[in-house]
Amino acid sequence: MNSRKIIFSVAFLLFTSSFAFCQSEVLKGVVNSLAYYKKQNDLKYLGNAKKTVDSLIRTKSDSSDLEKNVYKALVYSSIVYTDSLNKLNQPAGFFLQTTQLVDDLSKRKKIYKYQAEMSYSRRCLGNAYLRHGFQQMHISDYSNALQSFKKAQTYAPSFREINAYIAYANNKLGNVQEAAKYYNILLSTDTIRSEYIDAAANTYKMIGDTAKALQLLQKGRKLLPNDKSFLLEEANIYNNNKNYNALAPLLPQLLDDNPNNADIAFIAANCYDHLNHYDKAESLYLRAIELNGASYDPVFNLGLLYCKISERKKGINSAKDLSRAKLWLEKANEISPNDTKCLHLLQLVYGKEGNNDQLDRINNKLKQLTNQ
Repeated sequence: MNSRKIIFSVAFLLFTSSFAFCQSEVLKGVVNSLAYYKKQNDLKYLGNAKKTVDSLIRTKSDSSDLEKNVYKALVYSSIVYTDSLNKLNQPAGFFLQTTQLVDDLSKRKKIYKYQAEMSYSRRCLGNAYLRHGFQQMHISDYSNALQSFKKAQTYAPSFREINAYIAYANNKLGNVQEAAKYYNILLSTDTIRSEYIDAAANTYKMIGDTAKALQLLQKGRKLLPNDKSFLLEEANIYNNNKNYNALAPLLPQLLDDNPNNADIAFIAANCYDHLNHYDKAESLYLRAIELNGASYDPVFNLGLLYCKISERKKGINSAKDLSRAKLWLEKANEISPNDTKCLHLLQLVYGKEGNNDQLDRINNKLKQLTNQ
């Protein structure tokens, strides 16, 4: 199954709260401009807010005024996030200046008085770093995207989805162990989404921890029962590991969910074949062939199945199954004329039948292939 893509979208936490902060009279012009921006969505009001707050910080005393600087951070961070095209013509270092301002204010002793304002500014910066990360992902700059996502997480630690973005970027960089760590953090919370479980399971498979991958897929089946892909992924792991005893209990539901899927019919047939449930295997090989007659594997396996059944029987019944084996092996040979496994089985079948002409033909074909 193709892995589902993680959907990258900015958190859009900006302006989710009003601007009714506890500001002094001198700062009302700043807040009013922000409120006008929120109402009319016109960047000129953010520009006005910046001019006003800058005009309030001129002296050394102003520079140390906590409230004025908090509102400066609030205005600057709003511009950093909202004016992504820099229509207000801010200088090149404006973003870094804003992050430094917010970081410095966070260390001030009395900053607790401005929790709402600072939380708002940090959300703005978190969104801005997320946007940068997505832009860098778009041009496959995964290293810088990873750094942007990590910076976003420092400003918006409660936004859990960032763990998925960090994990994804790590995966793209080949840091699969680190990716697994972040997926594990994400899935230990209440934030459970299909694409996260799918990506995490694939990551654990990449590092060879199929037990953890199975654990996640089983968790997905339990928490998201309508998502049928987890059952298929779990079945694929058992099939790839040839753990047919674990695979068999999943097959009835898997077949019901995918009645017209030739590959799943073949997987089920092959499983039952290995568990010596030959009647079920025969039926499902025939279903797989009916759904996709051009596929080599179910045709060859059905011929091989009849060979095995023939060896368990005697007399006329054995001859009938040997004849069936020949029929399907000849069909398999038509699909893939140079497959030596099929040629060796036909060699065996023609030898038991005493069909020397066909036996000579197969022997010559095998010699040609061996000498190539």
